[in-house]
Amino acid sequence: MNELRQQLDALAAHVRDPDAHPGPPGIEARRLKIYSDLVYNNLDSLLAGNFPVIRKTLGDADWQTLVRGFLSRHHSHTPLFTELGREFIAFLESEAGTDPARPWLAELAHYEWAELGLQLSEAVLPPHDTNGDLLDGVPMLSPLAWPLAYRWPVHRIGPGFQPIEPPHEPTLVLLRREPDGRVHFSMLSPLLFRLLERVGAERGETGRALLERLAIEADQSDVDAFIGQAVPMLLRLRDEGVLLGTCRSS
Repeated sequence: MNELRQQLDALAAHVRDPDAHPGPPGIEARRLKIYSDLVYNNLDSLLAGNFPVIRKTLGDADWQTLVRGFLSRHHSHTPLFTELGREFIAFLESEAGTDPARPWLAELAHYEWAELGLQLSEAVLPPHDTNGDLLDGVPMLSPLAWPLAYRWPVHRIGPGFQPIEPPHEPTLVLLRREPDGRVHFSMLSPLLFRLLERVGAERGETGRALLERLAIEADQSDVDAFIGQAVPMLLRLRDEGVLLGTCRSS
């Protein structure tokens, strides 16, 4: 059994990095190459399908180097193909700083993965009151609505735009899944992102209390007017499914 384990470990190490690890003794090099090429090509195809913008932006040589690095250096925590995207993001985050020409790579990968992640989400809508008062009740964010914040303008990065310095303002994005499974992207203002962020924190604050805090943060002197202007926005968010309604009273 120990000998078999050693052979399997040697085979796995060779498949992950053929240049650094010889294959198990007694196996023809040609056969080892067929197997290692099969593993790499399958991984390359899966990642290219999940991250087409990164694939196109990097070009053939740099993309292949990146995939080889992922295969050789990253130790995944799950064998599920559906989790491959998140494993790739974790690899890029762990390698942050190794590619100073592309400091946005991990964030772009997350942005590309988010659509598939939301499509595959098995989140169940919690009990809620669809017609609850969004001011006097506690608003509830849908688990199928994801407000995301990035340092880099990930929605613009591509072969023709590869920034070196992040802009002064973050990129704030809302992803929401429609009933038919499609994922809709929209940009958020800082105030709206902050509101959804606080709602998602599930602190039990009423809509009115949340808006009062936002008014103070935004240095708005007329809090009542600020709240009045925000009510149509809350109703629109509920109509779009971003807000489910309000939490049910226990």
